[in-house]
Amino acid sequence: MISRGGSVKAVAVHMFCAPSRGWLSSPPPLWAGKGGEGKRVCRGFETCNTDKIERRPARRYPGAMGTALAESNGGGRRRWSQTLRRLVGISLDLALPPLCPACREPVGAQAGLCAACWSKLSFIAPPYCERLGTPFAYDPGPGVLSMQAIADPPAYRHARAAVRYDDVSRILIHGLKYSDRLDLAPMLGRWMARAGHALLEDADALVPVPLHWRRLWARRFNQSAALAKIVSQASGVAVVGDALKRVKPTLQQVGLTASERALNVQGAFAVAERSRVAGRRLILIDDVLTSGATIDACARALNRAGAATVDVLVFARVVDTGRSPI
Repeated sequence: MISRGGSVKAVAVHMFCAPSRGWLSSPPPLWAGKGGEGKRVCRGFETCNTDKIERRPARRYPGAMGTALAESNGGGRRRWSQTLRRLVGISLDLALPPLCPACREPVGAQAGLCAACWSKLSFIAPPYCERLGTPFAYDPGPGVLSMQAIADPPAYRHARAAVRYDDVSRILIHGLKYSDRLDLAPMLGRWMARAGHALLEDADALVPVPLHWRRLWARRFNQSAALAKIVSQASGVAVVGDALKRVKPTLQQVGLTASERALNVQGAFAVAERSRVAGRRLILIDDVLTSGATIDACARALNRAGAATVDVLVFARVVDTGRSPI
């Protein structure tokens, strides 16, 4: 290499040097110096003049090869675990084929309904009452309220439900609630998140309807909390599970009239810490909305604690087909 001053510099690399030996081959001599005067630089390991050799630091690869090797090993382990999981799933499907949770007929995928039950499920979509979420027979225009919402306005702002409470949805709810079918919660929760996406966009927290500690101990889980967890995963809205408490044991609402339901849950709910709900936009999560007595009692307790807004999101709601909604 020729420098700016015209001198010739040679870079000596000890690739051909060996202890007590000369060059392994016969390369041209390496010279260093100026003006053509030079001195042989390397003639073997023992006679190497290191003062004339320009040393360069060894090139280092800071963990690149190790990182690539670790990533390849990690990718192999992930692929192996995924393959093993698929094999286990196929074996379970062969031994215990997935069944429709409503009619127990074989289906092609886990946590899915058969075609017959799917066709019987009545999803709630617009047009519906802006306040109660009850479906309309025809579209009366945006923002229209039903007669029930006008005559007896609830304590919450908006209510949304995924499906009507009918034969198929009743089987699904009872399976989750009374038969420990927690495997149904992901499917029901995803339907709820889709039905309430407009409410979830502005929400600050999800509040599941609580159970009294005695009933929670007997049932071992809260179905509303299980649904709230799935809705939270689908929407990104946090769950505040301990914000609302059931302070009074109540009878089951099944079989009670509307007035008896309202009297049954009167004073049954209270807010544990006002700071957790004050000024926040909350969504109550429950499995089914029938007369609305339980949801109304919860909404009143949250409103007294200073909640900014209270909305309701349930999986199924009872629709009175004998009464005209508008």
